[in-house]
Amino acid sequence: MSALLDRARRAARVRHLSYRTEQTYLRWIERYTRHAAARAGRWVHPARLAEADVTAFLSHLANDHDVAASTQTQALSALLFLYDAVLDRPLGALSGLVRVRKPPRLPAVLSRPEVAALLGHTGGASGLVARLLYGAGLRVSGALRLRVKDVDLEHRQLTVRRGKGDKDRPTVLPDVLVEPLRRQVQAVRALHRSDLDEGHGEARLPEAYGRKSPGAARRLGWQFVFPSPRLSTDPRTGRTHRHHLSASTVQKAVARAAREAGIDKRATCHTLRHSFATHLLQDGADIRTVQELLGHAKLATTQVYTHVAGLNGLGVRSPLDRLAAPPAGAPTAGAGRPG
Repeated sequence: MSALLDRARRAARVRHLSYRTEQTYLRWIERYTRHAAARAGRWVHPARLAEADVTAFLSHLANDHDVAASTQTQALSALLFLYDAVLDRPLGALSGLVRVRKPPRLPAVLSRPEVAALLGHTGGASGLVARLLYGAGLRVSGALRLRVKDVDLEHRQLTVRRGKGDKDRPTVLPDVLVEPLRRQVQAVRALHRSDLDEGHGEARLPEAYGRKSPGAARRLGWQFVFPSPRLSTDPRTGRTHRHHLSASTVQKAVARAAREAGIDKRATCHTLRHSFATHLLQDGADIRTVQELLGHAKLATTQVYTHVAGLNGLGVRSPLDRLAAPPAGAPTAGAGRPG
């Protein structure tokens, strides 16, 4: 088993998968082999298993563990990686697979006063990140991965690197965040200078660029805009870096702010991104512009926000509301017939 996991680990790093994805795939590979061993009564190398075994495992997740559709899809991605990248034996059709169906859900969206109330209860670095989630439509991971070089204060633009689908994209930088971000970059500059004085100051670079220009790791431009308060050791290289702020730190700050603001709706970091898209559409922004700002590959993904951009989520007015405010000159309720 250890030899198989070592091969999978090397394959993940050759393909520049994130450390988080690497660890997730390894856990699914382990779980798959344990399930196959339980069915066979002995450990069997995955190379000797077939599509029927993969189908049995994924169906087992759906039938016996009632997992979410996204969980089953994640497991499938891990096994596709195992057979394609590690075992060099791409899977064929998985006939008879029981797929978990993901029912359509409308995203939770905050009203503008609710967003203002939530942000009013945030502060510090987490508060600035929360304002970027709503003001620029970023995912929390995209905001935390911002490097100093990705912030263009003059042109009011942010560049999201290696976002979902491993793509780069530009997005808007709100005017009201220019000065807060300028101060944040100044604080990063001072912290970086201190790290360099103590023999540290190397940021973790993308693998290919790190090999091409290793000296860039010590430059200010490659430092994270929202650095962690402490240094850490890269589990892959063993080198000491200052990583970015933890996502859980921001998530907890947003959840706490929502409680303090008395918001009863589901209010998370991603809710702020949903609210960004919905409020842009309400303000008349073109849906394809919103699609580009969000980094959606398909327009259909963005179109879900059109269902919540109306006053009541449907974009129509109830006839009862029209009865409550009759037009001028119309007879009022209770008026008798004309004589």
